[in-house]
Amino acid sequence: MTADLIIRNARPFGGPVEDLFIRDGRYVAADRVHAAVEIDAAGHIALPGFVEAHTHLDKTLIGMDWFENRVGPTRNDRILADRNAKRELGIDARRQSARQIMQTLAFGVLSIRSHVDVDTEIGIANIEGVLETREALGDLVDVQIVAFPQSGMLPRAGTLELMDAALKTGADIVGGIDPASIERDPVRHLDTIFALADRHGKPVDIHLHEPGDLGAFCLELIVERTRALSLQGRVMVSHAYCLGTLDTSRQAGLIDQLAAERIAVMTVGSPSAPALPLRLMRRSGLTVASGSDGIQGTWEPYGNGDMLERARYLAQRNGMANDADLEDVARICTFGGAEGIGLGGYGLCEGCFADLVLVPARTLAEAVALTPQGRTVIRRGRVVVKGGEPAGDLPTIE
Repeated sequence: MTADLIIRNARPFGGPVEDLFIRDGRYVAADRVHAAVEIDAAGHIALPGFVEAHTHLDKTLIGMDWFENRVGPTRNDRILADRNAKRELGIDARRQSARQIMQTLAFGVLSIRSHVDVDTEIGIANIEGVLETREALGDLVDVQIVAFPQSGMLPRAGTLELMDAALKTGADIVGGIDPASIERDPVRHLDTIFALADRHGKPVDIHLHEPGDLGAFCLELIVERTRALSLQGRVMVSHAYCLGTLDTSRQAGLIDQLAAERIAVMTVGSPSAPALPLRLMRRSGLTVASGSDGIQGTWEPYGNGDMLERARYLAQRNGMANDADLEDVARICTFGGAEGIGLGGYGLCEGCFADLVLVPARTLAEAVALTPQGRTVIRRGRVVVKGGEPAGDLPTIE
């Protein structure tokens, strides 16, 4: 059990200066804290721990030799290269997932949803590796595991059975992949993954890169199945590029349908994909989350997992510059992510878990625009990073 903690002179989500009181890993009223350790936040912004709502912990090459990327331009080229790399590079899912978690901990990422590959070449070995990491680092970060058929499920015999095994082994969420362009059968693919979710009592998270009307058709199928199985609040669509390319009327109608069924949308703000209409999505009450996707991997060499930097990317991709918009993208990478992946006890209010990051900035907009480092990260009332440096006895990942 950690000591009581008082954080003086913090500015929760960029608001007025106040003190935060923590006991037994949760925020409490001032009169419940006694003989506490005190930290002076010096007016820094206090944010709840950042939420990495979409990444691939099992595929990062952090700490490994540089991968010379000669991969072709299409998604299928990348999937094939990724499948070969698992075999040729000896990517250890347990080690690599731990490396990414420890790297992003310093940025204040305290909750992660990771898509983890399941296929007929590796079976569920990557699921087992990330499960080991989750167990080892559970006191530092919450990790949700999506069983993800990256190479396709219907075209590769045996993958469906492996998905079932992954869910029985400990995966938390049923993953899906482009129902038309990868699976070649949108209705059957979505029927299959929603049936898995129904049988195992699990949420669903679907990669949807399909463009235009094809993507819109897939979204309509997802809405129908969410409604039929009463999975409101338990379905996420990752990427949903089609929402950035439809005509105004159809775009607004689909967004309203998604919001009505409480289907969340995750966007990384990719510079090479259509920008989603973030303002309209938020105004419509749609839950919007964000993530880093693949970090330093075989698909792309970019990324470090800093979700405050990701908020800046979202703003830049959407032509946002005013303070209100910058505050909104910060909300996407915190509260939006928490709602999208179903976190309980999240926030900065009394009763919430004391998971937070102190960012050395004067305003929330400044924090997003400049993404200052030297952050202090607190997990369940325990200081784990102070001024950007590890605090206490944190695990060493070789």
